[in-house]
Parts: sequence; structure tokens; C-alpha cells
Amino acid sequence: MNAAHRQVSIDVQESEENRVLIEAIEADNPAVTIRHLPGLIKLQAPGQIVINRESVEERLGHEWETGEFQLAIVSYTGNISEWDDDQIIVKWEH
Repeated sequence: MNAAHRQVSIDVQESEENRVLIEAIEADNPAVTIRHLPGLIKLQAPGQIVINRESVEERLGHEWETGEFQLAIVSYTGNISEWDDDQIIVKWEH
């Protein structure tokens, strides 16, 4: 299967604080599907999932550092191909 079509996923702890993060991911990744499980939200998309700091901040109404993502994530499938001050990208490298 081509890496551009292979599914990647991010599992995020279900909490009020993470609701904004999930909304931002959904807005920036139109192909993402979201499943609500007990205490967990599974986000899955073909190819990649991008988390943009700016999108999260717009919804939060204050600054957000990408390092804060570590507090929300439970697990992920794929590779973290980029993680800097502006965005995080999860995709398959090969």
C-alpha cells in the first residue's frame, strides 16, 4: 500500500482540555475520522495527520506550545516526521 494512502492514527485522552485540540485537527485534516471510545478519542486519516499550533491557538484563545501535545497523546500509528514550534506531522516515512 502506498504511504500516501496508508492509515495513520493518533489516540488522545478524552478531556475538556483536549476537545479544542481535536477540533483543530479535524479542521486541518478533512479526511480524518474520529471515534469516541471510553476515555479515548481515536483520530485516523489516510496519509498523514497535521497538527498546526496556529489552529489550536485560534480555538483556545491563547498561546499553545506543540510540546503540550505530549500531555494529550496516548499513542499513535505512523511516524512523527516533523515536530517543531509550529506543527506536528504524523505520517508513514516508508
